[in-house]
Amino acid sequence: MKVKDVMTKDIITVDKDEDLKHVLDLMKKYEITKIPVLEKKKLVGMVTDNIIAYKLGSIRKKGVPASRLHASSVTDKNLECVHPETDVKKILETVGEPGSTMLCVTENSNLLGVITKADLLPFVKSKRQVRELANKKIITVSSDDRVIHARRIMVDENIARLPVLKDGKLVGIISDNEIAFAFANLKSSFPLGRQKHQLEELLVEDVMKIPVIWIQPNVSASEAASIMLKNNLGSLPLVENEKLVGIISRTDLLKTISL
Repeated sequence: MKVKDVMTKDIITVDKDEDLKHVLDLMKKYEITKIPVLEKKKLVGMVTDNIIAYKLGSIRKKGVPASRLHASSVTDKNLECVHPETDVKKILETVGEPGSTMLCVTENSNLLGVITKADLLPFVKSKRQVRELANKKIITVSSDDRVIHARRIMVDENIARLPVLKDGKLVGIISDNEIAFAFANLKSSFPLGRQKHQLEELLVEDVMKIPVIWIQPNVSASEAASIMLKNNLGSLPLVENEKLVGIISRTDLLKTISL
């Protein structure tokens, strides 16, 4: 099976000179977290919610609203590209290793499509219970923690999202996506003199995603993959007797694929 057989061909892209507000609007409209960036119709990089959250939360960008930033200012130019004739097995060999979670499919410098972990989820057929595959090291935050604290944990631990607990129970999820939108909204809602204070006082419960879609530990990998696809999720918390006992990611599920 080749990359061209499974890649997403209907690609959302932005020009490097598009303002960041437009980029965020596209992310919200299409429920995506990464967008290829073009210059004169040629691929030059990728804008991600992770970089947006970093840029908008950094000291030197505190007074700059999203409407005055451009896609080029939040573009990662360290692209990972594959040829459409690449065997999908090659991609699966690198699942879980450091690198981009969206690969651009190019030929002669032309962008033909993208391939993501979501594109590969339909090939998860394993009947193994997710309890066997899930990450047991659960890093969480409390609903009354500050967002900057949650963001620091995500950066330090190199993870994309955190379960949110209140009184020991799962009440939400916070990711780069929610943080990026919250920071952009804050910068457009408050004058420069108040932004630093508002940024520091922003709480996880103010921006976390609710309600949480979770599964029980005895659910099969294939069923978990279907739930992720249906709801456009990158991970699923495992809950048993009202207690968070693990978290399963797309990466964990893709490791079960045998082609």
